[in-house]
Amino acid sequence: MTKKITVNPITRLEGHGKIEIFLDDKGNVDDAYWQVVELRGFERFCLGRPVEELPRIMPNICGVCPTPHNMASVKALDDLYGVEPTPTAKLVRQLHYNAFMVEDHLLHFFILSAPDFVLGPSADPAERNILGVVAKVGLEIGGKVIEVRKRCREIIRYLGSKPPHPEGGLPGGVPKGVTEEDRRWIKETADFTVEFCQFALELFKQIVLDNKQYLDLVLSDAYKLNTYYMGLVDENNRVNFYEGKCRVVNPKGEEYALFDYHDYVDHIGEWVEPWTYIRLTHLRKIGWNGLNDGKTTSLYRVGPLARLNAAEKMLTPLAQREYEAMFDTLGGRPSHHTLAYHWARLIEAFQAAEHMQRIANDPLLTSKDIRNMNLKLDKVGIGCVEAARGTLIHHYETDGDGKTTKVNLIVATQHNAAPICLSVKKAAMGFVKGPEVKEGLLNMVEMAFRAYDPCLACATHALPGGMPLVVNIRERNGDLIQTVQRP
Repeated sequence: MTKKITVNPITRLEGHGKIEIFLDDKGNVDDAYWQVVELRGFERFCLGRPVEELPRIMPNICGVCPTPHNMASVKALDDLYGVEPTPTAKLVRQLHYNAFMVEDHLLHFFILSAPDFVLGPSADPAERNILGVVAKVGLEIGGKVIEVRKRCREIIRYLGSKPPHPEGGLPGGVPKGVTEEDRRWIKETADFTVEFCQFALELFKQIVLDNKQYLDLVLSDAYKLNTYYMGLVDENNRVNFYEGKCRVVNPKGEEYALFDYHDYVDHIGEWVEPWTYIRLTHLRKIGWNGLNDGKTTSLYRVGPLARLNAAEKMLTPLAQREYEAMFDTLGGRPSHHTLAYHWARLIEAFQAAEHMQRIANDPLLTSKDIRNMNLKLDKVGIGCVEAARGTLIHHYETDGDGKTTKVNLIVATQHNAAPICLSVKKAAMGFVKGPEVKEGLLNMVEMAFRAYDPCLACATHALPGGMPLVVNIRERNGDLIQTVQRP
């Protein structure tokens, strides 16, 4: 008789979701679903607003990744007003953005993912958290994590008015420049950040790569998914967070498409399933082929590992060295190992830190030419950046008075939603043998989605309500067999 395991809510991610695992008569996994139980709203309530207000509204989608929404929104206004930012404005924006990428990637690694590796996937949940990590690695390291995030967020505050929901950026430029006096502390922050990112990568190697059990887990089939990959690249096919073209490679690493993000509707299809509030995406020219990987898949992934797979090199030299070392260990590019997202995330943080250093030393940074005012209102504007979690697209349309008539957002977690569902299913099939399932094994299923660092508030928007931290195991007819309450 088929039984069902419900993990509700899933933990250590932004937003609310649940996992449903269905077991066959022998207690093996027959199917599994990763469900997002929130309701999206931003695309609707922005209609009718003056389009220039959207860069102030969009960062409120999420408190974890507001900077990418602000930046994509501002770039959409650049496009809508037909204006190119000045070179100095572009440097200021990229300084702001790289500071965000560093602090966000480090937040995920040390607070959301590190407990699974530092403490172990099956550790007591009461200890498997950031406090347990600090107790294991030491207060000094914990203090440095706080310090590097504090310093990066100070750059965001300085340039964007506040770090939680920044409002930096105007069509054609930025509202505030950088003085020579402030350049000094920005350079000190960039140097400190490069040093810490280098340390974080060495820590990852010691904890994960030097531990055969963990390395085997990273390389296991339970956490492997053969898909396409997409990310922004510059003219030399290097990873670029702020601009470039969208490059897609197939599961063999061969270029499948290279397109201007203004043409995203020709390449990205959206699909709706009745069991989730997230719209799933796929490669439009292949068509929707369902939740499967391999030769017949139309699914692609975005985010840190996907960007490194889609590109051919990194933007900065030290990150490039780490890029090469990662793919040497994983058996070449592309890598389909989902848990390698954590490794790629630290390499990207390293690139962002190095790029901050480069910008902080650029003579143009302190120029007073911070805005191009040659504005001319059009009716359509599209902006795209690489958010920490993957490719983010903002598409706005307006009437003749500049009031918004259409808003379409495709966020990273939407791109990854279908692959996350498939990753959860493969992990469940690899680790769950019911009906008596230990909490640690359920956590190993959660590790499959946690690697993507999904942001559910970005992909949807919640109505008020609460969800109990409980796992119910039921028969097909709904009869309750067992309830496991997590602390």
